[in-house]
Amino acid sequence: MSQILSKAPSRTRGGALSFLSLFTSLGTLLCCALPSLLVLFGLGATVATVLSAVPWLVELSHHKHWVFIIAGILISENFVYVYGIAPKLQMRSGACDPDDPTACQTASRFSRIVLWCSATLYLIGCFTAYVLGPLLVRFES
Repeated sequence: MSQILSKAPSRTRGGALSFLSLFTSLGTLLCCALPSLLVLFGLGATVATVLSAVPWLVELSHHKHWVFIIAGILISENFVYVYGIAPKLQMRSGACDPDDPTACQTASRFSRIVLWCSATLYLIGCFTAYVLGPLLVRFES
């Protein structure tokens, strides 16, 4: 697997890392944050229906700490790659086509948009899964 990744162009690895971080942040949102938010709005029956249709979400939510840790690591690695490693690789290898200088800018902009969407979803998930419950309990008493 590592041989395949080392032979792949850096754009492919960066794109894969971007989509993997987006997928994990969506996973944290679906397993842990969205059900809590729906129950908060009084939609507990909706959560029960979804969990009966997709029972693996229950098992995923039992391990929410690991889900959040892995997603946080992947998103952090993606920030390092997009803002630290990728620009250096593009400059060193001359990966951008001189005839079309906007190609690298477009790919870089797309990676950054996906990365920031992932980070936003992750932070929303963290807030809902870990902070919202204790805040509501504190304000009710």
